[in-house]
Amino acid sequence: MQIPSELGQRRNMEEIYDRIWELAKPLLNTRHNQQHTEIAYRAARRLLESEEGDEAIVIPAIILHDVGWIKVPEELQLTAFGPKAKNKELNRVHEVEGVKLAREILEKVNYDPQKEEEILAIIDGHDSRREAISPSDKIVKDADKLCRFTHQGTSLDCERYEMSFDEWYEFLMARIDRWFFTQTARKIAREELERRKKEFS
Repeated sequence: MQIPSELGQRRNMEEIYDRIWELAKPLLNTRHNQQHTEIAYRAARRLLESEEGDEAIVIPAIILHDVGWIKVPEELQLTAFGPKAKNKELNRVHEVEGVKLAREILEKVNYDPQKEEEILAIIDGHDSRREAISPSDKIVKDADKLCRFTHQGTSLDCERYEMSFDEWYEFLMARIDRWFFTQTARKIAREELERRKKEFS
């Protein structure tokens, strides 16, 4: 039986995403990044169902967005992000180093050079750049932050920031409208926070 060309292309892309993930995994073995990336990946898939964006840019970008943390000493990572950050310049380091590592991975899988450039541009400012450069960037930024609203993200962040759930709830609730670019992400964030309230109260 001959596989329809569209289905064949779909399978081929999924194989490429799997290869990117396998190459990225060793670089995500710090700061709970493998767990974070898995959650952000699921959020990105969900956002792609209702928001404008190029899957072939969003999926590699979300898989690779935090690989640069491997270049920041683990004992300094918690000083670089979050509500108590005091070395925010290190956050920028993980973006710059992430672009280098992501480029190597994308070249290994012979990724489309034009799409590669947007993927790298998204990674280069996924934390430090406040505005979004494209619809795909909006999805990546939103998926990245939605991790904080999940059960796993809430549990981890309350522990590492030494905050009570009530403090964390207020911190997140106050940032939904200014953090998220898409209506879908804002809706998901509010729904998830209400679920956390029932779980942690």
